Amino acid sequence: MRIFLLEDEDAIGIGLEYSLKQEGYEVVWSRTQAEAMRFISEETFDLFLLDVNLPDGNGYDVCRKIKSMGDYPVIFLTVIEEEVNVVMGLELGADDYITKPFRLKELLARVKSVLRRYYRESADSVLRYRDLVVNTSEAKVFCSEKEVVLTAMEYRLLLVLMKNRGTVLSRNNLLENLWDIEGNFVDDNTLSVYVKRLRDKLEADVSHPQYIKTVRGRGYMIENE
Repeated sequence: MRIFLLEDEDAIGIGLEYSLKQEGYEVVWSRTQAEAMRFISEETFDLFLLDVNLPDGNGYDVCRKIKSMGDYPVIFLTVIEEEVNVVMGLELGADDYITKPFRLKELLARVKSVLRRYYRESADSVLRYRDLVVNTSEAKVFCSEKEVVLTAMEYRLLLVLMKNRGTVLSRNNLLENLWDIEGNFVDDNTLSVYVKRLRDKLEADVSHPQYIKTVRGRGYMIENE
């Protein structure tokens, strides 16, 4: 499991990073909003721990970015106890919050609880089509038993198609799912680029795709066999 930690205080960040790694998690630690936005756009994570107050922004904007990419679990870390701030975080889709100073065992327990809710073992955690396998609990993709490394946007596009197997998704449907909250929205031409990149990584013969099919005049689909 990969956890993204956004915390600008070194003392807290060092302690959390060490403790989470001791529990077996892979941790990526960022100290600023700008750095967080970059990591989130380029990599995939299973859970996000977000500080609210940052030197160049706030954790709420980062949460909005995460939720625009998919339904990923978020826990806020905050020194602010006022009800309005707690409500704001929850309204943005956060799954939990914990107020500093916190007890480490309590935070680890909440992390495990949220991860269990999101990634409980079920058939839905593994999506399959022919030799293509998407393990959503680990955010990993395999094709013909070989792992395929995808960017965050490529993974998001494939996930949308796999979760809607057997349904033709119009370009507008896909664009709505790939909207970038920072304003660098995915346009029609960019969508074509991502589809091409996915095919380059998945298809043995891109001129005759077996996975991502084009339905002329309607959109794209992965069949449901």
